[in-house]
Amino acid sequence: MTNTAMILWAVAAGLLLGLAAAFVLRLVQAKTAQDLFLNLAKEKLSAARQEDANELENKKALIDQQLQQMTAKLENVSTLMKDLEKDRSEKFGQLAGQLQAAGQQTQALMQTTNSLREALSSTKARGRWGERMAEDVLRLAGFIENVNYLKQKTIEGVGSRPDFTFPLPKNLKLHMDVKFPLDNYIRFLEAASDGEKAKFRNDFLRDVRARIKEITTREYIDAESNTVDYVLLFIPNEQIYAFIHEQDSTILDEGIRSKVVFCSPVTLFAVLAVIRQAVDNFALERTSNEILSLLGAFKKQWDEFAAKLDLLGKKIGDAMKEYDALTTIRRRQLEKPLNKIEDLRNQRGLPVASEEDEEGGR
Repeated sequence: MTNTAMILWAVAAGLLLGLAAAFVLRLVQAKTAQDLFLNLAKEKLSAARQEDANELENKKALIDQQLQQMTAKLENVSTLMKDLEKDRSEKFGQLAGQLQAAGQQTQALMQTTNSLREALSSTKARGRWGERMAEDVLRLAGFIENVNYLKQKTIEGVGSRPDFTFPLPKNLKLHMDVKFPLDNYIRFLEAASDGEKAKFRNDFLRDVRARIKEITTREYIDAESNTVDYVLLFIPNEQIYAFIHEQDSTILDEGIRSKVVFCSPVTLFAVLAVIRQAVDNFALERTSNEILSLLGAFKKQWDEFAAKLDLLGKKIGDAMKEYDALTTIRRRQLEKPLNKIEDLRNQRGLPVASEEDEEGGR
């Protein structure tokens, strides 16, 4: 091998060794950089995991807090629902009890209505019921039987017997009958068709007109018996009275022309108030007349008393003059000799006699 070849081989071997060393160095550097990268990545990943873990822990705590609040609210809602259910059960029980009581009252009212209808099916029963209603109004107005009104008193010389008679001032009288046309009115209420209603309505109004004629034939208005020019017709039911007025108000006018005045319980109370006022005014007028008569008698006695009083005053005046004369002139005349005697006693120096001396000289 020549020197040149050896030199070339040595150079090539050096290059190879240099390249190998550079490759090994590169490998070592790459390994170091990789380790550094891995360590850095590991640190970053660990930090990120820790941060994620912290964030998850915070979110978990927040979620737990919200869950606790929701649980508390759900418990409150559950308690409220239980209270509402309890209150609903109680209210439902009360409502059921009230409905049952209302049903019982309705049943009792129906029975009472049926009983009342059966009781009023008789003309006599209706008459007694109407008289009882009239007496209730009379008591409410302060009227007393046999004082402010008479019941079932026969009219002398006539034979008719009104249900009620009211004594008025100056010996006047006002009669009242109780009439209760009911049958056709009930049929009208129970009628199913318009035709039946019209028929029973007309029948009922005919019954009312018949009551007017019946009263006018009973001589309740009689000048010889000293009655007023009108008679009262009492209908003891406001609904029937209003029905008459609504269906045919001319009936009331017909009654007035026949001198028959219709009265319901309310209007009867008003009429009684007028009667009571008239009686009270008459009593007041009569009392006033009596008072005026008594005042006349009192005036006569007062004049006599005043004359006697003046005479007594004159005598007292004369006595006062005499008294003044005694206490002035007569007294001075009597005191003159007494004063002279007192002067003589003083001049002689005589003492005043004591009570003991006076008793000893007795």
